[in-house]
Amino acid sequence: MKENIYRTHHCIDIDKKMVGKRVIVSGWIENIRDHGGVLFLDLRDNTETLQTVSNDDSLFVGLAKESVVKLTGTIRERSKDTYNVRLKTGEVEMLVEHLEVLSPSLHELPFNIMTSKEASEELRLKYRYLDLRNEKVRDNFKLRSDVLHFLRNKMYDLGFMEVQTPILTASSPEGARDFVVPSRNFKGKFYALPQAPQIYKELLMVGGVEKYFQIAPCFRDEDARADRTLEFYQLDFEMSYVTEEEVLEIGEEIFYDTFKKFSNKIVSPRPFRRISYHEAMETYGTDKPDLRNPLLIQDVSEILKDTTFGPFKKSYIKAIVVSNIGDKSNSWFNEIVEYASSIGMPGIGYLTLMSDGSFKGPIDKFLSEKERDDLVKNTGITNNGVIFFIANKRLLTAQKQAGQIRSELGRKLDLIDNNRLELCIVKDFPMFLYDDEHRKYEFCHNPFSLPHGGISDYDKYEDVLDILAYQYDFVCNGNEMASGAIRNHDLDSLAKGFSVVGYTREEVEEKFSSIFTAFKYGCPPHGGMAPGIDRILMLIKDEPNLREVQAFPTNASGADNMMGSPSILTKTQLKELGIKVEVKKDE
Repeated sequence: MKENIYRTHHCIDIDKKMVGKRVIVSGWIENIRDHGGVLFLDLRDNTETLQTVSNDDSLFVGLAKESVVKLTGTIRERSKDTYNVRLKTGEVEMLVEHLEVLSPSLHELPFNIMTSKEASEELRLKYRYLDLRNEKVRDNFKLRSDVLHFLRNKMYDLGFMEVQTPILTASSPEGARDFVVPSRNFKGKFYALPQAPQIYKELLMVGGVEKYFQIAPCFRDEDARADRTLEFYQLDFEMSYVTEEEVLEIGEEIFYDTFKKFSNKIVSPRPFRRISYHEAMETYGTDKPDLRNPLLIQDVSEILKDTTFGPFKKSYIKAIVVSNIGDKSNSWFNEIVEYASSIGMPGIGYLTLMSDGSFKGPIDKFLSEKERDDLVKNTGITNNGVIFFIANKRLLTAQKQAGQIRSELGRKLDLIDNNRLELCIVKDFPMFLYDDEHRKYEFCHNPFSLPHGGISDYDKYEDVLDILAYQYDFVCNGNEMASGAIRNHDLDSLAKGFSVVGYTREEVEEKFSSIFTAFKYGCPPHGGMAPGIDRILMLIKDEPNLREVQAFPTNASGADNMMGSPSILTKTQLKELGIKVEVKKDE
């Protein structure tokens, strides 16, 4: 093996056993300190920091922080009163004999490397290579590597075959907005980056790859948010001849074992709680419930069906009961009202149950005695408790707004145990939802999912909104962690489902010609799911957004200021692609 002329030891290797030995270390200059003729240089590599010392004033002169240097010297023990317990090398130091500058730092640093997480995100991402030198930032990527290694081994142990599917593919008419790539050889035509390997993994099932997986990159041209970026990764897997429960059990093993190994938090035991989509929306106001929040949503529409209170008339009325907060200040309740307004509610009603059994609150005068009695009897409210009311003419809006109020109350009342990872499985999604704004049906979850009754469901129900599908999400602490389904391998049923949302069979067969052709040659029943790698890491590390666990993410606007993307193509490039760019003045 050729001798390493730049480094013979990592800093972390240097300890008391090496006292008296002559060694070479290389790394970045973290700090230089002058203690009256004795100069100290803290050298940092990707393992640890080592204190080095020189009695030669000229040896460290002119060196800038973050320059890369190679030091040769002898290890000696530090006096016990100068031990640095924060460093694994804190009992020793190097007496430097020779210093070689391998690469000088020529610019003023945009932020302090050791406290880079305190800098603005824009600045950190612009100089991401400097941000990565911060140990806490770099630890996220060490964890990412360890988790991916663990997941790959687990999938191999479970008998899955790893297959890489293409990055350049065809655009899909459903789902999020595609990223498209123009073709040079086929002018006027475009590739698309995969939103997920959905079609490819189904074709692998047709091809006889009975248990497939990959760490799949996914691309979606959507506005970024805390739990979504333009590019993300998922553990994509699919199996033939399986039931829904068999897929869920594999998912449970993956999530439970991964969180137990890499997180110090309490992980909910297996089997995870199964919750129907209907129950999730009615009880938690979301299909991504945070089960750490003990507050539940109740429906009081029947109790208040004859109400004289205008905003409640002919509405779906949801209620959240909170114990022992009746003595909160007016300003506290005003903050809830302000929050309700911020999410589009015209207001929020609330009542406090007094010790004499009466209610106090702005809507009490609109209630009949029977309504008051029924609220006490059916909601479980006790003295000094408060009922919050959320009402809307549309059921889904009432559910979602109640869910947002539930989350805000949980936050304000500090009801969330941040030391828990509470997992559940939301299943039995409806095949379709109705978009009131655009007056049309849309797929609720995944267009390739199998209805509970197969194609017969479309004939069985008068209202397609009653059709349920074998669709499921894994949820943890209010985050969607994985999505999956038992797939529909019946071509007639697939076409029927797309017809509900407005596509003719001819249009579907043209857009998904690969599946419609392949399935005619015999397709095993199959199903799978796709745990989100980035979200798993985000929860393990308690990071506020996915960008903290990705090496080179775009910023919140979707721009990469480090690489300068998105960028403008040259006229020559555009000509080769047969593209003419027109930008409107207001853009």
